Amino acid sequence: MSAPVDPPWLAHARTLIGTREIPGSKHSPVIMDWIRKLGAKVLGINVVDDETPWCGTFMAWLMRQAGLNTPPIAVRASSWGLYGRGLLNPRLGCIMVFTRSGGGHVGLYVGEDAGAYHILGGNQSNAVTITRIAKERLSAMRWPDGVPLPKPQIVRLTPSGKLSENEA
Repeated sequence: MSAPVDPPWLAHARTLIGTREIPGSKHSPVIMDWIRKLGAKVLGINVVDDETPWCGTFMAWLMRQAGLNTPPIAVRASSWGLYGRGLLNPRLGCIMVFTRSGGGHVGLYVGEDAGAYHILGGNQSNAVTITRIAKERLSAMRWPDGVPLPKPQIVRLTPSGKLSENEA
């Protein structure tokens, strides 16, 4: 059996691990470049800083770089819960939407352990990281329209680090 292959948006996301926002009045030039290039038409609102929750912005950047559409108001994590087609089982790189106190979160599936999904996403501790999010917080699992759907791919990983409770 061959190892799973990253879809293009996940491959690109892996190159961005470590990108982080700058707290305070200065802003990350990388994140601000994504915001400027995506614009209010894609993001759904006019974003002017990296203090605005940017997990949806990160997802929109990845999808656009892969030549794919984004949901309306892509800046909102909850918008990704209706994007593409729903899944019952994970695939490497599928979009996962989570609930959290005060909002939501969106990122990409890279694996799981018994109690958590390992998610590559933006605005996780103010950076692009891989973090563990409790499985019971999952509200949607999606795959982009127009992209062939691979067979379910459960990637078993060893738990490492604490569970994230608030990605904002």
